[in-house]
Amino acid sequence: MVARVEEVRRVRAVLDSIREPSDQQVRLGIMVETPAAALIAATLAPEVDFFSIGTNDLTQYTLAVDHTEERLAGLYQPFHPAVLRLIEMTARSAETVGIPCGVCGEMAGDPRATALLIGSSVGELSMSAGSLGVIKRQVRRTPAASAAVLAQAALALSTADEVLAHVEAFRATLQG
Repeated sequence: MVARVEEVRRVRAVLDSIREPSDQQVRLGIMVETPAAALIAATLAPEVDFFSIGTNDLTQYTLAVDHTEERLAGLYQPFHPAVLRLIEMTARSAETVGIPCGVCGEMAGDPRATALLIGSSVGELSMSAGSLGVIKRQVRRTPAASAAVLAQAALALSTADEVLAHVEAFRATLQG
């Protein structure tokens, strides 16, 4: 639950202090799971070797909705424009300094999210084995340029329902 650059610098200092001169440098990455980390991603990116965006927690903390609470299930919306903006901001910050940015969590294995994530400059998806086939097919048939247009359009929308409708229309063009 990184929220401050000082946390990352402290961990890097500890790793450097225990490393032998002949050792390779240990790659240090962070999970971006808090809105604070996403909002300062441009500051964090030069400090680490990679980002992994944890969409379950990021969605939960952005929308103040516990994703395990059944009574609130309808409020937990990974396609909410605020969540998408934080993902895009993080991925672009990683891209700017040339570090990899991946996504893990339920969104990575959701075929409705694949083009949005590709279009937001996410380069890696981590998911359960059962989702690999369908996501692999989705990635292969999604042109990066079209995905970028889709992601930018989704960022301008106001609700998760609007984003999902836009995504479904895009997916229909890929299948048709």
